[in-house]
Amino acid sequence: MSLLTASDFSGGFERPLLWSPTKGSVGATLLQDKRAVLAERLRLIAVSHSRVRLASSLSAEDQVLADIILTELKNTGNQNIDIFTLETGRLHQETLALLEQVKQRYGYEIKLYRPEAGQVAKYVNTYGLNGFYDSLEARKKCCQIRKIVPLDQALSQADAWITGQRREQSVTRTELALQEQDTARNILKYNPLFDWSEAEIWAYVDLYDLPVNVLHDQGYPSIGCEPCTKAVRAGEDPRAGRWWWESQDSKECGLHVSPAPTA
Repeated sequence: MSLLTASDFSGGFERPLLWSPTKGSVGATLLQDKRAVLAERLRLIAVSHSRVRLASSLSAEDQVLADIILTELKNTGNQNIDIFTLETGRLHQETLALLEQVKQRYGYEIKLYRPEAGQVAKYVNTYGLNGFYDSLEARKKCCQIRKIVPLDQALSQADAWITGQRREQSVTRTELALQEQDTARNILKYNPLFDWSEAEIWAYVDLYDLPVNVLHDQGYPSIGCEPCTKAVRAGEDPRAGRWWWESQDSKECGLHVSPAPTA
């Protein structure tokens, strides 16, 4: 595990080079083709279900999905994909600022789902405000309260949900499929960006001038709750800054449990 610490900046030496978005390596024709395929995937999902929801973490990936849902699909009459985010109570202010930017850009207000106050208070009383640093069990309990329970509420009336997951993002996602069965909720789960590269995501962001989290330009490739997210060095795993005190193979909060893909 590689962290940014005070020793990295000692003695007046240069700061370590931080991760930055991959730029300028995707041709316009390829990107237009990828966009067309993605739009068709989303259209087919929309017409195959009556209550679809995009679970947006307000990441660059989710901003790409939202852009197509709120422009391309809206213009063709497919408006049954709702967008929500989990407001855990520990998000960066920079992340929350995106909500207003999306509203201004698209005239769409992303729905917020929050943890139950009583469960949060009980957790803090038992483990402490930042008790998730102390053990994997305590961290997963915090994620359960702040993320999984609100997600269950958000999806309780849905018959399918969409994520911004990609195979490149993590060692736990290398076998990611376009379509999966969420056995816990008995609904279908779609990962329409599963085969997109990081370079393609950022090429799309640049071409369509999408609003994205300013923390990306400060070395944050993957952004979750503020106390659980750090900037990472160039060349590190994109999710090295998520739950940075844990081993690499446990870097999931429980929202995605890697079910078997469907046919």
